[in-house]
Amino acid sequence: MYVLENEQARATVQIRGAELSSFVRKDFGNLEYIWPAEPSVWARHAPVLFPIVGRLPENQYQHAGRTYTLSQHGFARDLDFTLVRHTPAELVLELRDTAATRQQYPFAFQLLISYRLAGPMLTVGWEVHNPGTEELLFSIGAHPAFRCPLLPGEVFEDYAFVFDQPVSFSRHLLRGGLLTGETEPVLHQATELPLSYELFSRDALVLQNFDFTHLTLRSQRSGRAVRMRFEGFPFLGLWTKEPGAPFVCIEPWHGVASLVGPPGELVDKKGILTLAPEQEYATSYSITLE
Repeated sequence: MYVLENEQARATVQIRGAELSSFVRKDFGNLEYIWPAEPSVWARHAPVLFPIVGRLPENQYQHAGRTYTLSQHGFARDLDFTLVRHTPAELVLELRDTAATRQQYPFAFQLLISYRLAGPMLTVGWEVHNPGTEELLFSIGAHPAFRCPLLPGEVFEDYAFVFDQPVSFSRHLLRGGLLTGETEPVLHQATELPLSYELFSRDALVLQNFDFTHLTLRSQRSGRAVRMRFEGFPFLGLWTKEPGAPFVCIEPWHGVASLVGPPGELVDKKGILTLAPEQEYATSYSITLE
């Protein structure tokens, strides 16, 4: 475990998966915002999704004439990272390809994940480097789970997703974790989406081409909130393990699940990114505790 801390907040990150496992607002009575990964409900806190986001048909894909097996959301969340740098305000961790990863994913890569704490805001940065001689095909995404409700006496339905301006969006429907190609409207020119377990009864809300870059999960009773910023992300997932799980995930993605159908070429997977040899890709998002 590595800890970042200041007068207002404390963040804890695991070496396994470079996963954020705790984010506490100290000046709110050490209020914990991250789901504690209760194994009987959902045994993760905030996994990093790499080198794919979502599921592949039959958990398989083709590349360069071979078929590979790769499970949902990839392998980075289950591997130990290496420490690059650690100060009270910054942490940088690294993952590189190995003989074991190349059995599932035949690419050379370097993945750097950084955490920077400033007041109650945690900025999470991702850098993907291609040290190989062929194009690197990948996706990457976040999956932080926030306690919901946060405080005693509250219930899940006391919370809402709150937007900075009126927004409209539809969800992309899933079947067996794969996109069907169908959509259905969710919100039209509104600033709030109240939470209910019924909202997630058909799996996650998967969004694309949405018209907002900030999203706040707020208690309508206490006012406590989590605000996320994710400029430049083409996909967003909103999910809880329905019914009754006391958490909700806000998931900015560079990538998304595959379409329903037979396994195909990785290069053709929806949302896949391509990185030329010796090039790098960088992006970030932030979490602010309110």
